[in-house]
Amino acid sequence: MTNTTVEIQSPDLQQAEISWFAPLCNEDFRYLGQHDDAYRSSWENTSAIVKAADEAGFRNILCPSSYQAGQDTLTFASAMAPLTNNINLLAAIRCGEVHPPMLARTVATLDHILKGRLTLNIISSDMPGLQESSEYRYQRSKEVVEILRQAWTQEEINYQGQCYQLSGLTTRPVKPYQQNGGPLLYFGGYSPAAVALCAEFCDVYLMWPENEENLAERMKAVANKAAEHNRKLDYGLRVHMVVRDTEAEAKEYANEIMAKLDEAKGEEIRNRSLDAKSLGVSFQAEQRKLADDEGFSEPHLWTRIGEARSGCGAALVGSVDQVLSKIERYQKMGMRSFIFSGYPHLDECKIVGEKVLSQLQTCSLPEVYNRVPTSAPDTPLAAGKRL
Repeated sequence: MTNTTVEIQSPDLQQAEISWFAPLCNEDFRYLGQHDDAYRSSWENTSAIVKAADEAGFRNILCPSSYQAGQDTLTFASAMAPLTNNINLLAAIRCGEVHPPMLARTVATLDHILKGRLTLNIISSDMPGLQESSEYRYQRSKEVVEILRQAWTQEEINYQGQCYQLSGLTTRPVKPYQQNGGPLLYFGGYSPAAVALCAEFCDVYLMWPENEENLAERMKAVANKAAEHNRKLDYGLRVHMVVRDTEAEAKEYANEIMAKLDEAKGEEIRNRSLDAKSLGVSFQAEQRKLADDEGFSEPHLWTRIGEARSGCGAALVGSVDQVLSKIERYQKMGMRSFIFSGYPHLDECKIVGEKVLSQLQTCSLPEVYNRVPTSAPDTPLAAGKRL
């Protein structure tokens, strides 16, 4: 068993926030790398996935963002509000895309529409057509988050930074439904600047799948950095899933979804993403190189799925019991949030919901941290557990 000395924000929490993925960015497939219009990113297709995840009992769903293809994240999340009942929406926001005071207003409005069922995935990336240094991108993201916090917790925004200079902007209309600092912030990144940003300002540090030893070391590094600010975080894993009744069936389906991918098409898919050259993507590529002949870098962690996509590049593959045992190992390491996905997303949502989700104790992290307001929006901030 991999051990870690990480101190987490929810040490007594036995449940986990189990989330699914909404393919807003034109990346749903039956066979990876093979376009099929039946699975294209559309309102009809993607909204059906979110509704299925809500019905299955998933507690959150990641709504990603892309400049290159797909649907607008915040517009989509707003439209899903009256069509869902319990599931939170983890909306990705790219720092710098929208001027921070306007973004604060947009997020606060969406949080009220969802009655607090909103969480945010903070993304640092280049603007379309630009190549910016990592240092600048994370500086901009840091300033965006600080401005959002001011907008959501103070009566005025007064901020003098490298990227933004704002004075005397009233914030009275932009308080979120979740009054203890606004929606929870989820963040993933591997550079020192990324870790520093998450450790100081965010609530959940998300990782892509790697061998357990590497994940434990990343959690320790983030925890140590957070301790410098007298903070503790929660930790999560974004990973694909191929789970069936038997290991043989799971491996067979995993190989089947890759059966029509050729090497050139896979390279094209990986290179066209905005994060194709990021440090995290390089770690996923290195893991594929170290995998065995079947593509496994450790038991039940299958890396071949990364041949056909950028970003998260591995899947849990195995029987129900094997996958549940792997999730239990992650939980014992201190992970409290999991974002699963599978191809095609609607079918696999139902399979994972039935075979895996039904066997787990789940929670909603915003509810755990008492983030639903206990008073009217115009009254002082409600007490909560954010550190």
